[in-house]
Amino acid sequence: MSDDDLRRRVVAELSGDPRVDGETFQVSAADGTVTLRGTVASLRLKRAATGAVARLRGVVRIADELRVQLPGADRREDEELRGDVREALMLDTSVPTTVDALARDGLVTLTGTAQWHHEREAAESRAASVPGVIGIDNAITLTQTPDADAARELITSAFQRNAVLAADALSVKTSSGGLVTLSGTVSSWAARDQAVAAAWSVPGVTQVDTRIRVVYKP
Repeated sequence: MSDDDLRRRVVAELSGDPRVDGETFQVSAADGTVTLRGTVASLRLKRAATGAVARLRGVVRIADELRVQLPGADRREDEELRGDVREALMLDTSVPTTVDALARDGLVTLTGTAQWHHEREAAESRAASVPGVIGIDNAITLTQTPDADAARELITSAFQRNAVLAADALSVKTSSGGLVTLSGTVSSWAARDQAVAAAWSVPGVTQVDTRIRVVYKP
C-alpha cells in the first residue's frame, strides 16, 4: 500500500467516525507510520482519533502529535478538576474505591491500587471523559500476586485462541515481579493491541513490555 493510499484511508476513517466527525486533523503517512497533528477540544476526542487509526489495515505505528486545547468553559482550577474526576470515578462501579486522583493544570494523575488491569483502564477511560482533563498519568498499581509460569501459559493459550493472532509468531517471557515481555510479529496495529490486551488480562501481570513489530503483508 502506498503512503498516499494509507493517508486517504485514514482520512476516510476519521471522517466516517461519528465520535470525531467534524474535527480537523493533519494526517501524514510514511512506510506504515501514521502521524496525526492538530488540536482537539478534549482528551476524549484525542483518544477516539488514535483509536480509529489503530483499527486500519496497513498501519504499523501511530505518531500521536495531537494537542488538547480546551474551550474556556471546560477549564477548571486544580481542586475543582480533582473533585470532578473523583466524583466520576466513584460513580463508576467498575473502578475500585481504592483509586484516587490528583490534578494540576489539566493533567490528572491516577493513584491508588487495583486488582486487575481492566480496572486501571476503566479508571483512565472514565477520567478522560471529564471536561477539563488534557492528559492522564495512570499510576495505579496492581495488587495481584504474580505467578510467572502460570501467567506465561495463560497468555500463550489466549494467543492460540485468538482468531487474528498467529501464536507461533509471538514470544512470551515472564518474571516473578509480574513483568511480561512480548516479542515477535503481527500483521496489524489492531492485532498488536489484542496481544497486549491478552497479556494484561492475566492475573499477576503488573507490567507489559511490548516489543512486537507490525509487519504489514498486503
